[in-house]
Amino acid sequence: MFYRADEPHGLPHNPFKAIVAPRPIGWISTLDKNGVPNLAPYSFFNGVSDDPIILMFASGGMKDSAQNAADTGEFTFNYVSRSLKDEMNQSSAGFEPGVNEFEKSGLEAAPGITVACPRVAAAAASMECKLLDIITPNRLEGGKATYSIVLGQVTGIHIDDAMITTEGRFDTMKADPILRSGYHDYVCLDELFEMVRPG
Repeated sequence: MFYRADEPHGLPHNPFKAIVAPRPIGWISTLDKNGVPNLAPYSFFNGVSDDPIILMFASGGMKDSAQNAADTGEFTFNYVSRSLKDEMNQSSAGFEPGVNEFEKSGLEAAPGITVACPRVAAAAASMECKLLDIITPNRLEGGKATYSIVLGQVTGIHIDDAMITTEGRFDTMKADPILRSGYHDYVCLDELFEMVRPG
């Protein structure tokens, strides 16, 4: 099948998020202007550079995480392992601004080192970020997109020592990430293999 992106696709559900999948989950912690912690998962998330290390998440409208990052200039990414899936899902509820999702999800918060916002203590890894930019792209047909892209440079990285192999690698299989797909679907890893680039 083929359909133009600005026309109806004729399917019962939009396939876009299922095609661009699986995606890592950006479990973003921030502080609001009053110092109240916020924690929310974002399915449009990824690393975009390793020199310097830059992460991005995209927010549909200026939701709490994006607004808090804009107000305070920082945010933290927390790794979502399968063991934390229920807490992650709970933190996705539509709480009012000023509600502490760490408490609502039963999660212990650990202090940041290079940022003021806390991190998820049980996460296999966390990355503290200072805000670089918030970009709201232009649409082809004019006007602004509904999503804003939040870019942060990583200033500190926490790794659970149990996730480091004897060879000194981060053990992705042991960290057991859950990844976002389309619809209400999530996926987990069942195999990891290595391929070396030609040349």
